[in-house]
Amino acid sequence: MIEKQESITAKLCLFARAYHSGADSQSPKIFDDYLSFDLMGRSEYEEIGQLIENDFDSEKYDENRWFRYSNIKDVLYKYILPIPLSRLSFAEHALADFAEAHDGKIQYVICGAGMDSFAFRNINKNIRIFEIDHPDTQAYKRQRIKKLEWTVPQNLTFVPVDFSKDNLKDRLLQSGFDTTLPTFTAILGVSYYLTLPVFEETLRIISELTNEGSRVIFDFPDDSTFSERQSELNPRVKELAEVTKRLGEPMLHGFSVEEIKGALERHSMFVDRHEGPEEIQKKYFSNRKDDLKAYENVHFIVAEKKTV
Repeated sequence: MIEKQESITAKLCLFARAYHSGADSQSPKIFDDYLSFDLMGRSEYEEIGQLIENDFDSEKYDENRWFRYSNIKDVLYKYILPIPLSRLSFAEHALADFAEAHDGKIQYVICGAGMDSFAFRNINKNIRIFEIDHPDTQAYKRQRIKKLEWTVPQNLTFVPVDFSKDNLKDRLLQSGFDTTLPTFTAILGVSYYLTLPVFEETLRIISELTNEGSRVIFDFPDDSTFSERQSELNPRVKELAEVTKRLGEPMLHGFSVEEIKGALERHSMFVDRHEGPEEIQKKYFSNRKDDLKAYENVHFIVAEKKTV
């Protein structure tokens, strides 16, 4: 991420949700984030729309014009919409099941929260929510919330973390995190930008902080993503990586499913649910009549903390 600037990919994900919830006429909705457009605001929505329209060249933004949907639809459907919509649907359904199993008395930790709106859509006040993100992105979000005059829920805690300076475990504990409560941790859209050792360090910290039965959910690109053959057959993730690199947020590489399982098991976490590309396509996209399709290289995981 570019220093002193909120995450552009977080804005792209927010744009995806706002477009899908409002302007996308296709049904059924994959994930309806009805607060996303308000959270983004018309001017930012227009700015990101133009960013996509102008081949991700921010220098071409013109505040005196509107972008045209017809100019961005192909890029939206091919690159921007599939991952954030399907992974949030996957995550929040899994969260709801977890909360129900514990009568709602849980903690929900959102790593790399970006412009997530769950805390303002949530009606279960027993869920304690901790949003972790870079201070710049979090400051931007809080400014938007203040401008909208939204009331910050009492069960929401913002946890600004600069991983180059701060210790995640210390920052969470200082923010009131309770190690005795069942905890559901989401790490969505993060693994793409990390090496496996760095990602595993995050898993280690989560395992140390949470009790047995707690769960962690994340998405990741598999190890075929940047291979020469995969890039020829299914180049979307590699092409998306080229876009995020231009925006100052370069993706690194993918992981094999076995590598992910090994990283989890070394910290007493075991895969409870794994949805690969075929399952994601069937579950979220098969009933749509448009060109929206799951990425060929992206996987979703729910893992459970167990005493061994």
